[in-house]
Amino acid sequence: MGDTAKIDIGGKAVDVPVLKGTMGPDVLDIRKVYAEADVFTYDPGFTSTASCESKITFIDGDKGVLLHRGYPIDQLAEQSSFLEVCYLLLHGELPNAAQFTEFEHNITYHTMLHDQFDRFFQGFRRDAHPMAIMVGAVGALSAFYHDSTNVDDPEQRMISAHRMIAKMPTIAARAFKYFRGQPFVHPRNELSYAENFLRMCFSVPAEDWKGNPVLTRAMDRIMILHADHEQNASTSTVRNAGSSGANPFACVAAGIACLWGPAHGGANEEALNMLTEIGTVDRIPEYVQGVKDRRYRLMGFGHRVYKNYDPRAKVMQKTCYEVLNEVGHKDDPLLKVALELEKIALNDDYFVQRKLYPNVDFYSGITLRALGFPPEMFTVLFAVARTVGWIAQWKEMIEDPAQKISRPRQLYTGAPQRDYVAVDKR
Repeated sequence: MGDTAKIDIGGKAVDVPVLKGTMGPDVLDIRKVYAEADVFTYDPGFTSTASCESKITFIDGDKGVLLHRGYPIDQLAEQSSFLEVCYLLLHGELPNAAQFTEFEHNITYHTMLHDQFDRFFQGFRRDAHPMAIMVGAVGALSAFYHDSTNVDDPEQRMISAHRMIAKMPTIAARAFKYFRGQPFVHPRNELSYAENFLRMCFSVPAEDWKGNPVLTRAMDRIMILHADHEQNASTSTVRNAGSSGANPFACVAAGIACLWGPAHGGANEEALNMLTEIGTVDRIPEYVQGVKDRRYRLMGFGHRVYKNYDPRAKVMQKTCYEVLNEVGHKDDPLLKVALELEKIALNDDYFVQRKLYPNVDFYSGITLRALGFPPEMFTVLFAVARTVGWIAQWKEMIEDPAQKISRPRQLYTGAPQRDYVAVDKR
């Protein structure tokens, strides 16, 4: 029998099991506390509560560690590919050559959208935000691919996983083209995942488009860095929606809607807006003082989980330099502002004491802008990359026999029971 902890509630002792994971802090299993002592636990935002058991991603925020199935994120970003990471997240192990060839084929040949689906985009206003289009379009996939919505069928679950990983770049590129008022570009099966996406976004009929290996590799690395991040807000949303038995397309659409929030996926756009607002290096001291005086917000620094340097930020910084150098923007004034702001934040006692280290959003906004994407597309790219994480987490939840429909409880502080009074007597 494992360790137990005693919780004394009004003189009544309740023994609760202490669960131990492969890594990370021990967890108190408080499931029987309500039954034995008639009390709930209170944890707004679930910041200290494990909502599930998972084998996919591990984060140690104090040490700045991020592992996918045990593999450090920096090793995957430098040595792997996005599709290989997709296989890893879905299946638990890195593929051998034959497995990867089969997986790559399955994804590549699901990239096309149903012909009628393209008409769906015409229902949005011409200036619709790409994320608004993504929420609606992904939710509509279940109407076109209803042959893979039976969540109890393992084969259909895998087909839906392949379909979403494959079609998400196509939908995202169409949202971008519609936003730009340009014709849609169909996928090409001979191209890699990242290069296919860039081509669908940036090629136009009047010009020959040629891929750039540096930019393609950067796009692939950006996707790896955003593929999964444990039980964040959007992933928890996907799991919550999936716990009711909702189809996977609807669950991922719910995740995209959650991701759109500026405190989540929209943070890289906010970080770029902050750098643009500062404008030049000479304005940094004034802005930093404004942050200390609580007149300005410091975007792209600090993280809800990481209390150390975000391990993704180091890889993104390197990627940022490579992209800016390749496209001739190495003297970008915003990069100079970013570097100086980073230097100050890492050495100023105000920021050091509060552990406000640069996070992945700090550099990703500059990088994506240099790749040619407007700020409205930043969160869309996040959604494209995170789709595999959502699907892997959803699949794990569906296959967990201990999973129940999500039903958080509450601390009720409203009016006590009272009797209804007719309107003429109030």
